[in-house]
Amino acid sequence: MTKITTYKNQLTEIISRYRNHVDFLAIRVEYSEETNIILRGNQIDTLSEGIASGGQVRACYRGGWGFATFNELSTLNQRVEEVIAAARLVGDEETRLAPIEPVQIDCQLPLTGTDPRHVPLSQKKALCDHYNVILRSLSEKIATTSVRYRDSTQNILLATSEGTLIKQSWADLEMRFSATARSGETLQTGRETIGSRRGYEDLIGLEQQIQGAAQRALNALVLPPVKGNNYTVVIDPILTGLFVHEAFGHLSEADMLCDNPELLELMSMGRQFGPEILQIFDGAAPQGHRGSYFYDDEGVPATKSQLIHNGVLVGRLHSRETAGKLNERPTGNARCLNYHYPPLVRMTNTWIERGETPVEDLLTDIQEGIYAKNWLGGMTNGEMFTFSAGEAWMIRHGKLAEPVRDVTLSGNVFKTLGNIEAIGNDFYWDESGGCGKGGQSGLAVGCGGPSLRIKEVMVGGEAA
Repeated sequence: MTKITTYKNQLTEIISRYRNHVDFLAIRVEYSEETNIILRGNQIDTLSEGIASGGQVRACYRGGWGFATFNELSTLNQRVEEVIAAARLVGDEETRLAPIEPVQIDCQLPLTGTDPRHVPLSQKKALCDHYNVILRSLSEKIATTSVRYRDSTQNILLATSEGTLIKQSWADLEMRFSATARSGETLQTGRETIGSRRGYEDLIGLEQQIQGAAQRALNALVLPPVKGNNYTVVIDPILTGLFVHEAFGHLSEADMLCDNPELLELMSMGRQFGPEILQIFDGAAPQGHRGSYFYDDEGVPATKSQLIHNGVLVGRLHSRETAGKLNERPTGNARCLNYHYPPLVRMTNTWIERGETPVEDLLTDIQEGIYAKNWLGGMTNGEMFTFSAGEAWMIRHGKLAEPVRDVTLSGNVFKTLGNIEAIGNDFYWDESGGCGKGGQSGLAVGCGGPSLRIKEVMVGGEAA
């Protein structure tokens, strides 16, 4: 943080010099340290440690934005002038930024474990090798494996023409594992991802989970494919977290709504989307998760925002501009992956609140259904979603029955929310998320939720 601290006076002086040329001016300087390790099979694909430093300038004039990045502080005056010229060239309306209180503060997300910068590269590589051996040695049918390690420590200084001056830092860690098993022409893959903003120790002791990923791939080789049909489905908390993030969370991001009047009308406040037992939240204020921070990249304090209350839409996620355009309060959801990109409206930690139904009762009276667990992949397109389960079982007469493979869940998010029949009293935070939007992929997020029981879900598999 010492390197960042030296920039304070320079940024304040430049902001003061140019602040009256535009409606809003912000300079964000970043210094980061990163480690990347990728093993594919028994080969080292990537083994690197790096340092990156640079910054970005944003200016708004009459609703028009200018943006530029820089790597040398000596060029900052030139970048600021270019950005101001660009904003004045395109601005022809009104700058509508929701007001916030300026703040001057130094803050650091606390680590409860070891700072990854204090762990030697050789030790991180040895951990990857250890996990790779577990994946590869389970069976000769394991055809390919992949182990990915990444840690990143970001130190950020944000100065704005409104008087905000925030110094903020955090460390983020992630490991991804996959194993693909082969039997003849049949290929099946098992995956596992672990993320943390707490410390290096969270990546140690994962042997059982990693072996489970390889075992899922092996098991799926001999499992029968599910018969495609509409089923009542019970999903575990990990799939619930994926569902609420991908299928509903992105639709709550207000920049998508401002540019799409039809979607804005669809996502109108007060609309009933689910049963009264349904509560959905997003926010960076809850501490200890991968989407947690103190201030977003516009200097807005982190919040806890309720999106769905008793099944009714009551909130959405904002930058200052989208909040200003829709006359709502900013929620602290303007985030950028790093200084190369401007902030966009992004989720932080998104979750469905736990319910009151005992998990074992979720299966009760389902004559034929599906229990789906963990995730393998997925995609969304507007209101429509498709997710692949990592594991699945048939439910017969209220009990778990035979396991099946190739289970994909798809449907319309609004219909699916309305078809939630029960919400379990369990809950799990999945810290494995890396969200993509607008070319900014891998932004750390948290997802959480309980088990859900949902009727009339289209399950794809073998033709019935």
